[in-house]
Amino acid sequence: MFTGIVTDIGELKEIDDSRGDKRFIIGTSFDMNNFKIGSSIACSGVCLTVVDKGADWFAVDVSTETILKTSLCNWEIGSLINLEPSLRLGDELGGHIVSGHVDGMAEIVSIRKDGDSHRVRIKIPSHYSPYIAVKGSIAINGVSLTINHISDNEFEVNIIPHTWHHTTFGTRKVGDMVNFEIDMMARYVARILGKDM
Repeated sequence: MFTGIVTDIGELKEIDDSRGDKRFIIGTSFDMNNFKIGSSIACSGVCLTVVDKGADWFAVDVSTETILKTSLCNWEIGSLINLEPSLRLGDELGGHIVSGHVDGMAEIVSIRKDGDSHRVRIKIPSHYSPYIAVKGSIAINGVSLTINHISDNEFEVNIIPHTWHHTTFGTRKVGDMVNFEIDMMARYVARILGKDM
């Protein structure tokens, strides 16, 4: 489990296609002594398992299913990645509970300045629109955000300067595809009502 609070921006250093799954080598400023093989790290919202590591990098194996369903399909050497380690007992719950099980990809349709902040408009597949709500939470590329406005299957989020500069949002542009994860409460309400996603 995660909180959607990014604590590092990693960089994709290497892609290894020599095995069945892709292996990504990700550079980080995390102290990798604090991580074990098998630890979970959210990589732009996708929960991935550390399978190898060094002083300033870690490796993850990514299945074809994950590649097809997430923006990892667009990663290339040099791509910047929002990173968050999994929650540990006693950690502060500062965002909202995020599973790291991405629902799919969404498109950034506009970015505009709003004072010192940025308003980002995002379009999701239409069958997910019933599961988003104004003032509800959503995770975009692993960042916990509050939905400010909804119109059909598009919604807006406000990115404050701190988030803009300490996540990969500052490098995003119109047309980019991002990972999204619907709020966990919406999932369970949908399940209770018999409306599976």
